[in-house]
Formats: sequence, structure tokens, C-alpha cells
Amino acid sequence: MKWKRYSEQLSSWPKSGRYIMAQFDEDTVVVYQAYRESIGRFAVEKQFFGGDFSYSRMSWIKTSFLWMMYRSGWAGKMDQEIVLAVRIKREGFEEILGSAVHSTFVPEVYGTSDWKLAGQAADVRLQWDPDHGPSGAKQERRAIQLGLRGDALRRYGSDWIVAIEDISELARERCRLEKAGDLENLTTPEEDIYPVSDARVAARLGVASGESVLNCFACP
Repeated sequence: MKWKRYSEQLSSWPKSGRYIMAQFDEDTVVVYQAYRESIGRFAVEKQFFGGDFSYSRMSWIKTSFLWMMYRSGWAGKMDQEIVLAVRIKREGFEEILGSAVHSTFVPEVYGTSDWKLAGQAADVRLQWDPDHGPSGAKQERRAIQLGLRGDALRRYGSDWIVAIEDISELARERCRLEKAGDLENLTTPEEDIYPVSDARVAARLGVASGESVLNCFACP
């Protein structure tokens, strides 16, 4: 994991619009999940998801660290005490994005097609939620959340994983800085705008690029 001062990153992040903010390199992307100890410890030790992890339920991944911190209460909520940074193959992440169906109806994407049937058949569901600052305050910028099930979840849980890291204590240390109001020394994972490789997929998802909005419904 690469970490950088939050104050430095904030000045370069977009203030509004729908963006996939993530830590990534040429081959991998980092996504976050939070679990109870039995699931988290197994994943870190074995470097895949198994044991008490259920492949019969939908499992949600997030690319925004601060969204994950808001959701898990900085690794403080019950059954979310173990926050995992899961580095997956970029090709797998692109497959996830290419298969995603919105959780809510988007006329510009689905037109007169049966969106409900598409959602029922899809292994990946997509939601755009407000991103959050260190205090938990909602941001105008939207963050992506992806729900996996079926074949997508099975491939994520084993085939696409490169590394699983427990960042729970790192999260709690940063929570203490946030509670003390010491944002100057707060570091968060280095995140940038993720460039979706297929422009058609980007437009369907409703993401904005770094330079322009690919589709008008990408704006909140």
C-alpha cells in the first residue's frame, strides 16, 4: 500500500461528479472490504476468501478508502473490525466493471429494455454513493460500490486476488488523528482517478474522466 498526506491529495481530487477513485498500478487495483474477525483472519492467512465467508450472498467492494472508513466506522463497527485491502488483477476489475448493472433504473442506459431482468441475471450490481471525508461528512463527489455474486464473486474470491492485507490497525491509528483534528498528519492510501479502458463501459457506468464527462447523466 502507498500512503500520502490527505491534505495533499484533497487538492487534486475532483470535488464533484462520478469517479472511480482508487489505488492502482499497471496490473492491479486495490479494493476494500470489512468483515468480522473469523472471515478477515482466514483471508489474510490463506490469501483467498473461504472459511466462514459465504459465496451464496452478495459481497460489496469499494475502491475509496474513506468511503470504507465511513462504512466500517474506521474498523470500529461490529462485524467490521477487520478492514482488508484486497489487491486484485486489473483485468478482473475491468471484467467486473463490464458486467455491472445499476441498482437503480437509468433510462439513458437501459432504455425500454427490462432493467429488472438484467439485474436479476447480473453477477455484478453497481451503486454510486456520496464519497466521504475523514469526519464522515458527505462529499459532492460520488464513489463507486460494486456488489458481486455468483461467478463474479467466486472469481474475485480466488482467481483475481494478488494479495490481501489487514489494514485495521492502520485505520484505527488514522481514526485517532482524525478525532484529534490532526488532518495535517493524516495519511490515506494514495488514490487517483481510475481510467476505465473501454469508453463504452465508462459511458454506461456513468463515470467522468479526468478531463470531461463521458455522459451527461454522470453528473450528480
